[in-house]
Amino acid sequence: MAPSEQTIKLVSLARKGDKTAVSELVDLYSRRMYGYFYRLSSNADDSNELLSELFLKMYEKIGTCCPETFEAWLFRIASNLFMDFLRTKKRHEKMMGSFQQDYKEETAEPKTGGYLTDRLTAALETLEPDVAEIIVMRYYSQLSFQQLAELRNEPVNTVLSKVHRGLKKLKELMDKSND
Repeated sequence: MAPSEQTIKLVSLARKGDKTAVSELVDLYSRRMYGYFYRLSSNADDSNELLSELFLKMYEKIGTCCPETFEAWLFRIASNLFMDFLRTKKRHEKMMGSFQQDYKEETAEPKTGGYLTDRLTAALETLEPDVAEIIVMRYYSQLSFQQLAELRNEPVNTVLSKVHRGLKKLKELMDKSND
């Protein structure tokens, strides 16, 4: 998706230190970025925390961003934050000695509410984190395969393959949850 003229203008102003432009960028992207984090974490508190960190980093580093590639730049930061979040979470769970038990309990009884979105969220949680992230970025955040490849520093064919395998696995999981 090409950035809008409004986004380019706001980023240009924010790079010059215009706090109102930064605030407008936060308003413009907060809902979408919250949705991105929520789809990956399935936790409102974690999503809000990640969103706060994202906009803090955006504010700190806006000077390094090219206005024409702002959205990809923002998603790259979000992706890095989420991966750091997963690593930290995993490390913390290992330190507490409960990671394996928690993992078994989570996978043995996935959330299978009657709502399609609940079943989809539960199915996404069972995918490898990087595959789930790519699928969310592709379909929820509407990034193109080319943008995903650039964002992840992977060939387009690798991204296409991960999305294809991930969607196939999601379909299998969703079909199982209908039984």
